[in-house]
This record gives sequence, C-alpha cells and structure tokens, in this order.
Amino acid sequence: MAGWGRGGRRRSKAPGDGSTPPGSAGGGPKRPAVRRLRLRTVLLTVVIVPSVTFTPLLASGMNQLFTQWQAEKAQLALADTTVGRPVAELFFALDQERRFTAQAQAAPRAAARDRLAVQRRATDRAVRAFRPLAGADLTDGQRGLADAISRTVGSLSLLDQQRKAVDAGTAGATQTFNYYSGVLVSGLGVLTALSNTDEGRLNTEAQALVDLFWIIDMVGREDAVLARGWESGRLTRIEYGFVTEAAGTRNHLLRARVLPALTGGETRHAKIAEGQAWQTMTAVEGRLSTAAGAASDQVRFREDAAAWRSSVQTVTAQLRELVELRRRHVSAVGHAHADMIFTVFVSVSTVGLLALGLVVFASWRLTSVLRRRILHLRQDAQELRERLPDVVARLERGEDVDVDAEVRKIEPTGDELGELGQALNLARRSAVRTAIRQAEQHRGFQRMLQRIARRTQILIGLQLKKLDELERRHEDPEVLEGLFDLDHLTARLRRYEENLVILGGGQPQRRWRRPVRLLDVLRAAQSEVQDYRRVSIDVEGESWIAERAVGPVIHVLAELMENATTFSKPLTPVEVRAAPVSRGIAVEIEDRGLGMEPERYASFNALLQAPPRLDVMTHADDVRLGLYVVARLAANLDLQVELRPSAFGGTRVIVLVPESLVVRRPPAAVPEEEGREAGGSRARSQAGTADARRSDGSSDGRSDGSTVASSGGRSDGRLPTRGGARTPASGTVTPTRRGAHAGTAAEADTGVIELNGAGAGEGAGAGTGAADPVGGAGSPAPASAPAAAPAGRPPLPQRVRQASLAAELRPPEGATQNGRAAREQPSRDQPDRPVRSGATIGAFQRQSRKRRTGDDAAGDRPSESPDPSPPTTKDRS
Repeated sequence: MAGWGRGGRRRSKAPGDGSTPPGSAGGGPKRPAVRRLRLRTVLLTVVIVPSVTFTPLLASGMNQLFTQWQAEKAQLALADTTVGRPVAELFFALDQERRFTAQAQAAPRAAARDRLAVQRRATDRAVRAFRPLAGADLTDGQRGLADAISRTVGSLSLLDQQRKAVDAGTAGATQTFNYYSGVLVSGLGVLTALSNTDEGRLNTEAQALVDLFWIIDMVGREDAVLARGWESGRLTRIEYGFVTEAAGTRNHLLRARVLPALTGGETRHAKIAEGQAWQTMTAVEGRLSTAAGAASDQVRFREDAAAWRSSVQTVTAQLRELVELRRRHVSAVGHAHADMIFTVFVSVSTVGLLALGLVVFASWRLTSVLRRRILHLRQDAQELRERLPDVVARLERGEDVDVDAEVRKIEPTGDELGELGQALNLARRSAVRTAIRQAEQHRGFQRMLQRIARRTQILIGLQLKKLDELERRHEDPEVLEGLFDLDHLTARLRRYEENLVILGGGQPQRRWRRPVRLLDVLRAAQSEVQDYRRVSIDVEGESWIAERAVGPVIHVLAELMENATTFSKPLTPVEVRAAPVSRGIAVEIEDRGLGMEPERYASFNALLQAPPRLDVMTHADDVRLGLYVVARLAANLDLQVELRPSAFGGTRVIVLVPESLVVRRPPAAVPEEEGREAGGSRARSQAGTADARRSDGSSDGRSDGSTVASSGGRSDGRLPTRGGARTPASGTVTPTRRGAHAGTAAEADTGVIELNGAGAGEGAGAGTGAADPVGGAGSPAPASAPAAAPAGRPPLPQRVRQASLAAELRPPEGATQNGRAAREQPSRDQPDRPVRSGATIGAFQRQSRKRRTGDDAAGDRPSESPDPSPPTTKDRS
C-alpha cells in the first residue's frame, strides 16, 4: 500500500506519464496546477487551531486557582509562624511588663524593680524577634498587615524612652498605663489583620481568636490598675473607670463572641466563667463597685490582693490554653480550605486537560478517516498472524474450529479500501483452511502411525511366542544362545514400536495388576538395553512402584540406559543407582562418555520439563527421539528428569519418581528371610538375576509380558529364573536343571510383573507341582520332580548335572554328594547380592517360558484396571 501511494503522487506531478485521459493532453486547455498540501500538514492544522484557542482559557483558569492556593498557603504560614508567633510572644511580654511597671511605680522597692528588670529583658527578646517583620516581604499577606506591623514597630520605638521616664519617676501612672495599653492595641491590630481572609468561615474562626487576645488584654488592664491600688488601698475615679470598663468589655467578649464559637476540644473551657477563679475576680470587682458608691473622689477597698492575684493567674492560664487550642483550630481550618482550593485546581486542570485532549482527539479522528481505515486493515493482517498459531494449536489438540467464527470478516465498502479488505478476507480464510487441512493430515498420520505400530506389536507378540516354543524345544547351548539373542532383539524391537505409538500421540499398552519392586523394574529396563552387560544396578532399601507406573517407568529407564550405553565407550560401565529420598525415589544413571556443552544440557532439560509437539516428519532424522518419548512419559506421570555433567566426564541423569507413584510393600509379599526358610534353594536361584543378561522381561524379550506370571512369581517382588543364562563376562550358556527350583512358583504374586492381566491363567502352567493348596505357599517340591508342563504340551526334559562328563573327570562319589549337599544347603549368613551363579539365570528363563504360556493363551488384551483382589494359592493350582 505504501508503494501504491508513492506511485499515485508521481502520476499527479507528471502530466506526461499516461495518467491523463486520451485526448485531453492534445487539444484541450491545461488546468492550472493546484497546490496540494501534504496530509500531515492538513491534519496538524486542523488539530492546532482548536487547541490554540482553548489552551489560553484553560491556562488562565488554572493560573487563577493556583495563585489563590499559593496566596492562602502564604497567609497561613504568616499566621502560624512568620508573624503570628512573634506577635503573640510580644503581646504576652508587654502585658506582664505593664503590670510590673505599675507595681514598681506604686511601691518602688528593690524586689519590685528586680522583677521589672527581668521582665524587661524578656520583652526585649520578643521585640528583637518582632522588629525584622517590618522589612519582610508581605505582598502575599493579608490586607492591612504591613500597616499594622509598621504602627506596632513605631510604638515600640518609644519603649526605651518610656522606661527611662518610669525609672526617673517623671512618668505618671496614667500616662504609663496608656502607653503600654496602646502598644498592646497595636499588636492586637496585627492579629486582626492576620484574621482578614477571603474565606468566610476562616475569617469567623480567626476573629474568635483575636477576641481571646482582647479578653486577656482586658484582664491585664484590670490587673495593672489594681496592682498599683493594692499598696494604697484606694483608687482614683479615673482608675476605677479603667477597671469597670475593662471588666465589662471582658465579660461581653467572652459570653457573646468567644464561648459560642468554641468547638471540639475547646468546649471544656465553655464554663470558664463559672469557675472559682472567675467568681473570685467577679467578687472583687463587686466590692469595688460597693466602695465606689461613696462621695469621695477615691475608691477605698479592702485588702483582697492575694485572692485577686491567685484568681488572675488561674484565669490567665486558662485563657492562654484556650488561645493555643483556638490557634490550632484556626490553622486546621485554614489548611483544609487551602487543600480544598488545591483539589479544585487539580480537578479543573485535569478536566481542562482532558477537554483539551478531547478536542485534539476529536479533531484528529474527524480528519484522519482514511488513515484509520488503512490502519485497521493492517491490524487485521496482524491479528491473522497472531491468531493463526492458536487456531493451529487447537486443531492439533483435536478441537473443532469454525472458520467463520475464528476469522472475523472485514465489512466491505464500495471504495478501493473495501476491495482491499475483501482480498484480505479471502487470504485469511485460505490460510485458516490450509492450517485445518495440515492439522487433519497430521492427526491422520499419527493415527496411521499408531495403527501400524499396534499391528507390528501383535506380530512381535507372535514372534515372541514362536521363540518361546523354540526355546522349549531345543536344549543345545549354541541354539539357545541364538534364540536368546533373538528374544532380546525382539524385546528391544517392541520398545521401539512403543516409541512410535508414543510419538504418534498414543500411550503404551502394557499394564500391571500389582505393585512391582524397584529392583525388578530396574532389571526389566536393563533387559531392554543392547549392551545390558555394561549396566550395573545398585539399589538401596526395598521400594515398590505403583502398578499404573511400572510400564512407563521401565520404558523411561530403558531409554535412558540405552542412551547412556550408546554415547559412551564400549568398555566403560554404566552405573545405575536408586535410593528413596524425601519426595519419592531417585534413580541416577551415570555413564563415562564425552558429555555435552552446558547449552546442550540446558536445551535438553528444557525439552524434558516441557515436551513440545513433535512433528514426526520434520524430526525423522533426529537422534533425540528417545528424549521426546521420555519427556512425554515423564509429563504424564509427573516424573522429573534432569541431565547433569558427570564427574567422569560423561552424563548423569537423575530421575525422580514422585511419592504418589511409590507404594509400600504389598501385604502378600513374603520377606526374604522367610522365603529362604521355606525353600532352601530359592536364595541361590535368586542371587544372580541383577547382573544377568536380562531380567524382568529380558529373558523372554517382553517387558510388557511382565516376565513372570502372577501365580509363578516371588513374594518379594523379584524375578523368577529361567532355564539357562549367560554370565556377563563370557556370554556362554550354563545349563540348569529345570526342576531344581520349582518350589518358588507357589509364592504369592504381589509385586510380580504380569502381562495385560493374563496372570490368572498363567498360574496353571507355572507351578502346579510346587504348591500345596492345604499347607499354603512356600512348600518346596522334591528336587528330582520335574515341573508340571502346560496343558497340551510335553513335559520339559530335565538336565542332569555332570551327566556328560568323562569318567576320568568325574569327582569321587563322596565328594559329589558332599558338594551337592553343600550347594543345596541354604546360607543364612551370605547377603542377597545382585551377582550370583548362572543357575539363577537358567531358572529365570525357565519360569519366563512358563509364564508366557499363560500370556499366549490369554491373548494381547491389556488390563485396563488392577485386579481387585490378590490371587491365592488355589488360583495358581
């Protein structure tokens, strides 16, 4: 679309490029070239014009509110600290100095003058703190504040002169009283100016504070006049007038203007006029009124100086406390009003800016319809790119996808952009339909892969059955050697077929009805590895795996063991260690290969933690298909698989089996010591299975065949032995008598691996001659008695030890009997180690063939649910 736009502009500028209609370029007059503004310029012009008009109005209103807020904050600062506090301190200092000066004039004693000198120093400090206010910037202050401060400073300039006159005795009492009262009135004028604000409520509250200062001044005036009269016991008529005038003003201000304005914590002073101190003052004033009724020019009164002084001090303290409370209240009201103005400023500014933005936005949208439509087309294309992977993923999960619902149709219009939208609609639908077809093809390929793998597994089962028949038919060690190798290869082939099933989205069909001991699970995994001789197993303790996890765990461990043997040198060992941990069972598989780079370890661990969807066609040549299988199985069972570098230079794989997949030993399992007491030869037959060429399913090549029938297994979860076995080192076959350990078949089957639920039928051919239905399991059969053959088949021949030896090589008869007795004598002190004689492998293979007899009869149907009740001895008879 961008290229298309550039071409359009070039055609408009070049008249001869063929864009003009035929005939117009030749004879007709040419139209004057019209100057066209760029789209960007037009849009900016349309947006800027209303914005420039609206912005000054908004800025003016915002500036007015901000200026008012700043002015009120400045006035509050002046009232609280800058002016209010120095004026209050000066007021209280001058009030005290006025009283002490009156006392000194009435009785010029040394004590009175000392008190006056101390108070004068306090007043001087207050004056020094107040004088700088005369030169301060008070442009943001209240109206008349600067004039009131100037008048007060002017009055204070005469303070030193007045003091000298008082000290010299040239100043009269009335003149001194009037001077101090005048200075105090000037200070009250400053407080009155501070209370003048434009906010009505704040002005009212502040006026009550000023009235409290006036009340204190009235009390101070009375106190100053009476302080001089206490010495002589009389007052002049003028002085009496001062007292009565001050008392009347005080009472009026208190009752009419202060007490009605008290709120909050101030209300506790509402009854100040009813207190004892106030009543004492009123009583003294009443006696003065009585004395003033005489005809003399002087008012005589009794000696009430102590009561008056005590009541004045109490009342003054109460008034000062009320002044502080009122000051705090006025300050709170002022700050609240300032905050309200600021809130209005912020609100107006926000609304104005939003309105300005709305104007700009509306202008922009009204002038950019074309650009917006093109942008929508671009967004639709982007949405297709983002939603298509999600649609494909849903199709891969097998969900039904409605193309019309998933692909939003662009509404067509009659212009060129509408045609472009229709073309985009067609492209969208085509892309989604292509994705649907690809997903269906992928699912069909997976189903086809699973069907082929399932059918191949059936053929593998038939092949294993045929191999079993051949193993029963032949006893030549070389022939058995070849048959066992084919058996082992068939078992590996079955695992590879299961890999195809898993990669195709299916699940393995192997099922078990009983929990299986961990050692047997490891042996079964080892039996499916090509170089099984290199794998050594070490298990701590006795742990059991839940029946639902036996098959997947065997498969996972087999794949990891196979990987360890494949990517390490042929003669190096692969160590497998398993032990219980706090969260389940930890299995470690460590090889001594070349290892990998840290990036590869991180990549593989990420693959194992979150298995991705595997496209079989694109990963057909990938050697990591086994890791995909492990990741799938681990995700289904919540196994944790992690690859780490080994100390030997190779790779160490840690498989954590969660505690939910670990069960206790089944109740029917017989302890190992008890089993040895029941059959003396059983310990020897079980000794060498861990390091044999295959275990669990390896003897017959079928781990899904559960290596042992449920009725012919061992109570401790170990694998039974088969007719012949090869030692790990030489690979030769050691013939073993088939009936030597028939007594082990009578033990309980809990923990024994069994195939697809065919365990009940297998017991009939596994150990009928060894179990005693009355006496219970564990009764050993005679060593010379051959094991009972399955129905329809001839009994297996019994091998006799050293029957083919030459006479010269045979040991004496006594030595033979002693040696046999020593071999058949069970050893209670010898530990049950994983490496034992080759006879154990022979017994394992023999019992595996017996178990498969029942599997073949039962068919390949998997057991979808565990057997609700453990089999009994009667089930195996």
